[in-house]
Amino acid sequence: MNLKNIGPGFLLAGAAIGVSHLVQATRAGAEFGWILIIALVLACLTKYPFLLFGPLYTSLTQKHLIKGYLSLGKWVFWIYIGITIASMFIITAAVSLVTAGLAAHLFNLKVDVFYWSLIVLFFCFLLLSIGKYRGLDKSMKVIICLLTLCTFVAVIMASIKLNTPTQIINIPSLLETSSLAFIVAFMGWMPIPIDASVWHSLWIQEKGSLQGKSLTKSDVLWDFNIGYFAASIIAVLFFALGVLVMFGSSLQFSESAVGFAKQLVQLYGKSLGNWTEVIISIAAFVTMLSTTLAVADAYPRVISNAFASYYPNKIINKQKIYFVTLIILLVCSLSIIQFASHQFTSLVDFAAAISFSTAPVLGYFNLKLIQSDEVKSKYSLSKTMLFYTYLSLLFLIIFVFIFMYSQF
Repeated sequence: MNLKNIGPGFLLAGAAIGVSHLVQATRAGAEFGWILIIALVLACLTKYPFLLFGPLYTSLTQKHLIKGYLSLGKWVFWIYIGITIASMFIITAAVSLVTAGLAAHLFNLKVDVFYWSLIVLFFCFLLLSIGKYRGLDKSMKVIICLLTLCTFVAVIMASIKLNTPTQIINIPSLLETSSLAFIVAFMGWMPIPIDASVWHSLWIQEKGSLQGKSLTKSDVLWDFNIGYFAASIIAVLFFALGVLVMFGSSLQFSESAVGFAKQLVQLYGKSLGNWTEVIISIAAFVTMLSTTLAVADAYPRVISNAFASYYPNKIINKQKIYFVTLIILLVCSLSIIQFASHQFTSLVDFAAAISFSTAPVLGYFNLKLIQSDEVKSKYSLSKTMLFYTYLSLLFLIIFVFIFMYSQF
């Protein structure tokens, strides 16, 4: 493993470790206790093969997944683009809103959450405009390392100081419609949506372009596993914080981003000591900033490469399309925030449910690509891995049907 080739996996972790961890994992632990750790582990295990196929396909074919989808048929390409457009604005708005709420609490300035969102997104725009991929790559390594340290320290302190509640706590029934809806939302972004496999494949190509060579299969698999397992482990840590600090507190979560951030940090401070609020605030803010940065880069990169892939015989200025899309993404996301800033948990649940509902479709596409003739001539999945993949796909399909049935 060449350490210089490590980077896209950190971007994947940065995109993963955000709303799913800070908001969803914490809420799951706070409301249901340890019982939903099973859902967390299942989500991480069942999404693993489909996210793995992204870097694997790119390293073997030297093509990103968007070109791969186009090779499966234009209908596959357009389904993916449709899913992307349907989710990109609301997902960016959701992660930006939570980041803004944490910024408002951390810096304690009387600035409306909309303007904090504007500041956060403008910062992302500047970093991506000036530093481009290189700046994103370097900053994400620092952010993920800082986040891991802060979260680990917080969990250790919670484990040492807090006692298990002695009173009987009523856990909501997992079969209730509201519970199923939350579990789907919880699993939807845990540890990251499957469409992030496309983002990862694009980041791998960008990394290779900067180094002037293509990354090998060994390098990208090491890189992916580091990022994916880091995201999964930190998800467990945030879930544990939710159980250890919040479970049994009868806390009613605020629908306001700033309100939620304040509740989260103050409850930690009340349980662990007021001095820990700074650690929690920094860890939480850094978490969300990393996600916002990664998402703000990913969607414009997807759209620019989609244009170039669909019109291979035309001269496409990908850089121009990237920045135009980035501006549109930020403006539309701010518009959503303007109207939904006081309903952020509902916004997060809705966006996450979309991600989970589309997971089997994108997972199937990735499986088809890794079994294509182009890949089979260089690499083939073991029987064990193939069985594991089909079992994971079956689980995703069954759970989506259960969710749909419960809703309609």
